[in-house]
Amino acid sequence: MSEHGRHPQTSGHGIAAEGRARRRSVAPSASGEDKVTERTADASVAVPRFPRQFARTRRFSLGLPRHFTVSPDGRRVLFIRGTSGADPVSRLWLHENGDERLLADPLTLSNTTDSIPDEERVRRERAREASSGVVSYATDNDALIAVFALNGELWTVRTDRGEPRRIPTAGPVVDPRPSPDGSRIAYVTGGALHVVGIDGTDDRALAAPESAEVTYGLSDHASAESMGRLHGYWWSPDGVALLVARVDNSPVQRWYICDPADPTKKPTAVAYPQAGTANAKVSLHLVHTAGRAPVEVRLPTVAPEETHPEGEWTDTSFEYIPVAGWDGLGPFAQVQTRDQRTVQLLAIDANTGATESLDIRHDPAWVELVPGAPRRLPSGAVLRTFICDDGLTGLSLDGVRTPRGLNVREVTAVSDERIHFLANEEPTEVHVWRYDPADGFTRVSEGPGVYAVAVGGDTVVLDSRTQSGRSVTVSDHGVERGRIAVLTEEPVVTPQPIHHSLGKRELRSQLYLPSWYEQGSGRLPVLLNPYSGVGMQLVVRAREWWTCVSQWFAEQGFAVLVTDGRGTPGRGREWEKAIRGDRLTPALRDQIDALHAAAEQYPDLDLTAVAIRGWSYGGYLAAGAVLRHPEVFHAAVAGGTPTDRRLYDTHWEERFLGHPEVFPQAYRRSSLVPDAHLLSRPLLLVHGVADDNVHVAHTLRLSAALVAAGRPHTVLPLSGATHLVTGTDQASGLLLLEASFLRNSLNL
Repeated sequence: MSEHGRHPQTSGHGIAAEGRARRRSVAPSASGEDKVTERTADASVAVPRFPRQFARTRRFSLGLPRHFTVSPDGRRVLFIRGTSGADPVSRLWLHENGDERLLADPLTLSNTTDSIPDEERVRRERAREASSGVVSYATDNDALIAVFALNGELWTVRTDRGEPRRIPTAGPVVDPRPSPDGSRIAYVTGGALHVVGIDGTDDRALAAPESAEVTYGLSDHASAESMGRLHGYWWSPDGVALLVARVDNSPVQRWYICDPADPTKKPTAVAYPQAGTANAKVSLHLVHTAGRAPVEVRLPTVAPEETHPEGEWTDTSFEYIPVAGWDGLGPFAQVQTRDQRTVQLLAIDANTGATESLDIRHDPAWVELVPGAPRRLPSGAVLRTFICDDGLTGLSLDGVRTPRGLNVREVTAVSDERIHFLANEEPTEVHVWRYDPADGFTRVSEGPGVYAVAVGGDTVVLDSRTQSGRSVTVSDHGVERGRIAVLTEEPVVTPQPIHHSLGKRELRSQLYLPSWYEQGSGRLPVLLNPYSGVGMQLVVRAREWWTCVSQWFAEQGFAVLVTDGRGTPGRGREWEKAIRGDRLTPALRDQIDALHAAAEQYPDLDLTAVAIRGWSYGGYLAAGAVLRHPEVFHAAVAGGTPTDRRLYDTHWEERFLGHPEVFPQAYRRSSLVPDAHLLSRPLLLVHGVADDNVHVAHTLRLSAALVAAGRPHTVLPLSGATHLVTGTDQASGLLLLEASFLRNSLNL
């Protein structure tokens, strides 16, 4: 989706002002799903105020409680949150007996600011962390001790008494986590894995890097960015050993990130595994706190060829470790082949490092990685995923399967008696489900929305995202016993999406109309505001930051259409894998079909004035739209755009397009640079120059090709910005600049 930046105060919102006294009364034709009648929003107030609020609240993320940990007895719930919807400093809190208590306030603990280690900056970027202060923490098994890093310092606090204590360390701290019994704390500094006593004694390195290219206890780029594995070590339940990832980046090519606005600052080297190039060498090691010699885990090197799916490009080497850990039965790991068509779950012998296969999955396109599954239960049974005959993802345990029509997204908590997981029946909603042998499958969450859950004992923390906002409830045996306060600011713009399933593919879409608009009173220019890429949905039954942005653009005088097309989650294997070999054509087709279907139901939509905007994949879609379909799209804003698919990382890009040397036509078909000569519409390209996910080279290469072809366009570099633009001036100003650019481009 998009980030936002800087613009002068001439945003131009005359259309909104003209209609401020009108009431909105919009009814689609008989084929529409929703009939909406809403009160007037005072657009003259909301339109200018929203961009600054949006930026100041970091996309309404400040004040949100997150990262919940529930103690095994269910009595204590730890979480992170600021003190208000405008407070960028996260603090550590405890919810107990229905009350909240502050455990750690960074503003009282450290006099230094913004002095975090480079490895921690990278970890936060991979996690898309927008706040400062205590942004992550870890606890012992009983959630009595919590540890966290603050400006490179190691801190610990008991949840039952006392004040936070700083523990001296050998160097700046990254990713500290206590042993399950709370007696020691492991952390990474300078690429070495250290352990220190909870009292601050006996700090020593358990695994030290052999060269500057090697780290112990950290994740590699592909695992963190494309697989979601942010950790690089895992404690044994008895606290005497750890499973540790060793990462050797020496085979990986180097990219360089610099800020041209500061010529005195040296470029930063980044080990970036571009599609078709070498990955980091990742191995696992068993390391003991008592000084025993480390043992390398004997991971399989290749998948069995007799069961591996055939293909024009086949690479059976197990290069990826998407998951690793240590449960009550021992260490385990999941490995994946370079071509991503075989994934294997392995049990690891804690003494010898030998492995045994617990589960193996294949797919002729790619095996989808489902967070939390497959996994072992304490009984030793394996909870497996499978593809149902309707193409949805199901769960299987000892012959018991999830009901037909239920699409599993994530397994969140497992015990011998109970399993909690996230799943959808309707793609625009994600609900919490529970399975236990006595009651079978039960849906926990109620009402339209997107839900998440944390569990400990019989306590359930339900994080609810609905169209009215966010709430967090704490329940015991199904009875609510408290709430965790959500302190986000109320948006000055209230989203009023009209939900649709458009066209023959029943494309899930939302239409946003100006609050002051009356049907039949005039034509409305159309703005498509999609992401529509892998791993993220915008069309959900919940109020999110992007729904607020869409409504704000509607108040500018646009009819805003948001559509989730093929490739997005929630609709099964065929839907998600329809983009294999071509990341652009099916996605663009879905946007066009949704646009035309919406115009049939709403004749006031002006198809002679259609714009499109987006960030990241959404920016890729926007730029592709004006390049390949100028007969439909008349202007575009494309931010953080991956214009050359060969420049993205191995795990992500090869999943969809294969190896670039084997499938050069797929990369050519899915890239925008070769189409630069086709541009005939206004195009604004925006990019953060410090982006280490989608390098600014993407935008610069497209711009160079456009210049060579004599095609006018506009480029806006954002100094110091990464893929997540958080600067208040940049984030607020860019939103205004986009609106101005689109209105001018459409002659509004």
